[in-house]
Amino acid sequence: MKVGIVVPYSWSFWGGVVEHAEYQARALHALGVETRTLIGYDPPGAFSRVLHPRSGRHERPPPDVIPLGRSVIVAANGSLANIVIGPSAVLRIRRVFRRERFDLVHVHEPLTPALGLAALAFFDGPLVATFHAAGHSSWRRPARALWGPLLDRIDHRIAVSEQARRTAQAYLHGEYELIPNGVTLPSAADSGGRLNRVVFIGRQEPRKGLEVLLRAWPHVHERTGARLRVIGADPLAVRLLLSRRRLPDQGVELLGLLPELELTAELDRAKALVAPSLGSESFGMVLTRAFAHATPVVASDIDGYRELAAGGSAVLVPAGDPDALAAELVRLLEDEPRRRQLATRARALAEKRYDWKLIAPRLAAVYERLLDPPA
Repeated sequence: MKVGIVVPYSWSFWGGVVEHAEYQARALHALGVETRTLIGYDPPGAFSRVLHPRSGRHERPPPDVIPLGRSVIVAANGSLANIVIGPSAVLRIRRVFRRERFDLVHVHEPLTPALGLAALAFFDGPLVATFHAAGHSSWRRPARALWGPLLDRIDHRIAVSEQARRTAQAYLHGEYELIPNGVTLPSAADSGGRLNRVVFIGRQEPRKGLEVLLRAWPHVHERTGARLRVIGADPLAVRLLLSRRRLPDQGVELLGLLPELELTAELDRAKALVAPSLGSESFGMVLTRAFAHATPVVASDIDGYRELAAGGSAVLVPAGDPDALAAELVRLLEDEPRRRQLATRARALAEKRYDWKLIAPRLAAVYERLLDPPA
C-alpha cells in the first residue's frame, strides 16, 4: 500500500497539523505502509527570512517528504499559519500524483488552499480527509459553497476531536470517525527526580495565553522558586511582551524553538507543563505529549482540553485568569504526592487512548476498507 499524505502548510514551521502528519507517516511506516508527505517547504536564505520572520527549521526535509513550494503567512483561526497558495504548487502536486501512483491519498485540512483542494481535484482514487480545526471561522461556510463538489469527493472523513467534528459538520454535513491525534510514548517514564521547572510549549500568539502565564509567574516563582521554561515562542517577541506589560522576568528562561530530542528532554526533567490557552484549540497535542512523559499538566478549562482532563489526568483552571493559574501551579508544585499521582494518571491515559501504536492501525484499517471494500 502506498499512501500520499497531503499537508497544506510548510514543513519548515512547526505546528499541530505538521507534527501530526510527521508522526502519522512514521507510525504507518512501522506497519509496513509506504508513505510520501506532500507539503510546503521554505529553504534557507534571505527570501525565507523576509517572508517568515519567525524562526523555523530550514534544513532539507527527509527523503519521504516531497516539497511542493514556498508558503506565505495567513491569519487563520486566531493564529498565523504558513500556507502554500501559489499556482505552481498546484501544478507540482498534479505531477507528483502522476509520478508516485498512490493507492490512496490522505488530506489534512481539506478546505485549506491550495494543496488540500488540489488533492481533492486531481487525485483519481480513494480520498481520506482529517479535520483538525475548531471554533468559528468566517470563511468556511462560503468555502463550502464555492468548493462543495470537491468536498463531496471525500470517501472517509476523520475528526481529531468532538470539537473538530462539530466545527466541520456545521458546513459539511455527514459522518465523521473520531480518531484523535496520536503521541509517541517512550518505553518508560518516571515522574520522580524532576527539576524545579515548569514548561510552556507554544508560539507567541494571543490564543496560547502566554501573557496570562507571564502575569501569573511572579507569584509562582516567589512561592516555589520554580523556573519557567518557555519553548517555541520567539524569545525577542516574549521580551517585548514583558517590557510592554512591565512584567518581571525573574525565573523565566526563553529557549525558543528546540529540536525534538531537546524538547523531549525538557519534558522528562520538568515537574509540570502549563497550557494557558484562551480557546480555539480542537485538541491538546501539547497535553498528550506531556502525558506520554508522565509530566502532569495545568491547563485552561476550554473545550479542546476538557476531554483530555477526564479522569483527573490534568488540572483545569478558568481561561484568562492569572490568579487562578498561579494558585493551581503553586498547589501542584508544593504537593509532590499529588503531582506524582497526576503524572501516573496522565501516562496511563496516553497509553490507553493516544499511543500512535493504537492510532496507526485504525488509520490503516480505514485505508484497507476503502481499497478493498466488502462485497
